[in-house]
Parts: sequence; C-alpha cells; structure tokens
Amino acid sequence: MFFFSKLSKLEIINVGVKVGDKRVVQDVSLTVSQGEIHAIMGPNGSGKSSLAKAIMGHPSYKIVQGNVLLDGESILQLSPTERARKGLFLGFQYPVEVSGVTVLNFLRASYSAMKQGGKEDVKVQVPLVPFKKMLSEKLQLLGWNEGYSSRYLNEGFSGGEKKKSELLQLAVLQPKIAILDEIDSGLDIDAVRLVAETLNKLSGPNLGLLMITHYKRILQFVRPHRIHVMVDGRVVLSGGPELADELEEKGYSWIEEAEEQE
Repeated sequence: MFFFSKLSKLEIINVGVKVGDKRVVQDVSLTVSQGEIHAIMGPNGSGKSSLAKAIMGHPSYKIVQGNVLLDGESILQLSPTERARKGLFLGFQYPVEVSGVTVLNFLRASYSAMKQGGKEDVKVQVPLVPFKKMLSEKLQLLGWNEGYSSRYLNEGFSGGEKKKSELLQLAVLQPKIAILDEIDSGLDIDAVRLVAETLNKLSGPNLGLLMITHYKRILQFVRPHRIHVMVDGRVVLSGGPELADELEEKGYSWIEEAEEQE
C-alpha cells in the first residue's frame, strides 16, 4: 500500500494591498504548489514587491482585500515569524549588512527560531555541533568554503554574494514555499548564472518558488512553469515560459496599451 503526502500550496485569492493610503495591489489571484516554479514579471511600480512583502506580513503593507492561504489555512492574522514557521520564506531584493553578527550565528538563531514550535519566549539555540555539520553540507552544496560562515552577515559581500547568502538561508531553513524578490537585480550576467545554478540545486519537489523579476535573463537558467505579468497592481496576463520570450522581444508597453484600451 502506498501513501502520498499532500503537497503544500500557497493560495493568493483576490488580494488587494495598501501602503498608507495608496492602493498598490488590486485583486491578485494565483496559486503556487510545492515542486512548481512561478515568476511574476512587470514594469517598475507594478506592485510585485509590495505583494511579496504583504504576503510575508510586513507591517507597512496591509492586505485590505482577499485572503492568503497556506495549506488551506489563512495566514493573515499570523506574525511574520509564525508565517515562516508555517513554511514561508522571503528572499529580499536588498539584503542588509549586519555588522558583528556572523553568518553562522545568524543562521543558527534563525534555524532555532523556526524549530521553537510557536514558543515566542523560548530562546534556546539548537546544539552547535550538529548545526555546524548541517551548515557545512549546505555550504558545500552552494560551492562555498567553511570560512564563509565566520564572516559578518553580508558585510563586504559583492552583489552576487549577497543574493547567494539569501539562498543559503533558504537552503538552511528549508521552507515549503519561497518568494524571491528580484534575486537577479543588480547582478552582471556571470553573477546571474551563478545565482541561477545555486537556485537550481535547491529546487525540487519539496520547494515551491515564486520569483519576482523584471527581466528574462534569470529565466533562461531557471525555467518557470508559469509566468504572471503585473501592471498597475493587477495580474493582466499569465502563460507558460514562452511568455518571457515575448516580453523580451516586445517589452511591457504592448500590454499596458492593451489595458488602457479596455
């Protein structure tokens, strides 16, 4: 007799988002399951990053319409930490530098927080020796040596190293669904290829990816199952990976013009 585990699913249902008094996302719906790769593309100011931050619970980005479900349960009343414990992950467009905090200590604290089972007041760290062993395996997977873990988080890192640092966090925390906000921004083509190779190593049946990007270039190396185009806070077009080629050739103006004519 065979038993099949149910795939986790992130459902974004008719979501609207406000920043202050400004509505930045309008009635967005899409679903990402484990094992799937989705990409959201669109021009600057279209609401892509605002949607990502709202899903993760950033206090400045308020979901004022619709719902977000993870495994069928609403996450809107959960804190960002609780959402992370449920299996969500957000990779930032601009990773911050944290002087005085090593990569090892940061990741150990983050991993420990994920394993506390909702006990916000518990500050016990996971044992150091087994954690360092696990971290060493993740570093090897990403092609980094052990010395990297003793560096201060993102301090003195190149743009590519900062983005790869986000992916190391993803590898350690092992979320069900990861949202990557412009993981390719500010990178030259060699760095994009390196980040994409790392992302492909982490992809698999236990990880659902929602990638936010302006450009096709990373999608040449990490092929999405579906592409969604956002304009003025709304998803106006969805399609297969070939949609990226059309956007590369035509840009976004033809979509914006079509929207204005409706």
